[in-house]
Amino acid sequence: MNGPLVLGIETSCDETGVGIVHGETLLADAVASSVGEHARFGGVVPEIASRAHLEAMVPTIRRACAQARVSLADLDAIAVTSGPGLSGSLLVGLAGAKALAVALDKPLYGVNHLASHVAVDIVEHGPLPEPTAALLVSGGHSNLLLIPDITDEITSLGSTIDDAAGEAFDKVARVLGLPFPGGPHIDRIAAEGDAAYVSFPRGLTSGRDMQRHRFDYSFSGLKTAVARWVEARERDGHPVPVADVAASFQEAVTDVLTRKAVLACRENGVQDLIIGGGVAANSRLRAMAQERCDAVGIRLRVPRRDLCTDNGAMVAALGAQLVAKGRAPSQLGIPADSSLPVQVVSV
Repeated sequence: MNGPLVLGIETSCDETGVGIVHGETLLADAVASSVGEHARFGGVVPEIASRAHLEAMVPTIRRACAQARVSLADLDAIAVTSGPGLSGSLLVGLAGAKALAVALDKPLYGVNHLASHVAVDIVEHGPLPEPTAALLVSGGHSNLLLIPDITDEITSLGSTIDDAAGEAFDKVARVLGLPFPGGPHIDRIAAEGDAAYVSFPRGLTSGRDMQRHRFDYSFSGLKTAVARWVEARERDGHPVPVADVAASFQEAVTDVLTRKAVLACRENGVQDLIIGGGVAANSRLRAMAQERCDAVGIRLRVPRRDLCTDNGAMVAALGAQLVAKGRAPSQLGIPADSSLPVQVVSV
């Protein structure tokens, strides 16, 4: 294998991820999740997430090294998520990465969480086309990006103006009485429902909205429409067809996500689309995106499901690209930036 050997640390939310990448080859992807500790609160509690990262950091690093059969001394560089994310959680990962960089005398790369979700596809499908477009969908983000060079240049074409797609999944799941996190449960139960049962609204797709917010997303109105439909049903004494409502909601989300992503590719002359982030694990989103890309000759790349959710492999993959391209490492004083702009690949 050729290329730099990089360890990546991801602690932006509720997963402690440590990955090791050699060039474009994934050697280890160790993840410790605290999602079970947040489930009873119906969402991620930042303090609980930070404490969980503290407890999981060293064991997860050891597990990754064992999986990769490498020692820390073998590494060429350390990469770590510096933002965006929960400030306390980011600080835990940064502290660990800085300590490793100093102790091992290795260069440190603070990287963007969102860019990492794109870079992780390299370890599965090879080098990224230049340029490529990316649709990033998660609990906190819904972004359309144009990427000439993943290590240097990212242009934001559009983003959510309110709720992100994953956030909408969680909130609708709560309305339907499904557990947290909502995405996997809605995906599962929607398979048993009728996606045409309710025609829920498609946000920012009207004529005027497409002029002002051509590649932006909005899911707050959709979430409210589902809640009101369910409330009206219950008020009238009728049972709520959970599977049908879940399928109809999911169809509305994936319709808008894929429609605008394909339009962005066509209007920017891009032949390749990557979908990343936790919602990219959704089966209907993957199927609809493939159908629409095939119809217009766009090549679709989606990482396997375990690489869509937050993990250290994606951070290591971006770090390896930065090292290979000769990008300058970060200073040891790099801060945690909870609102790091997507255009900033590394800090």
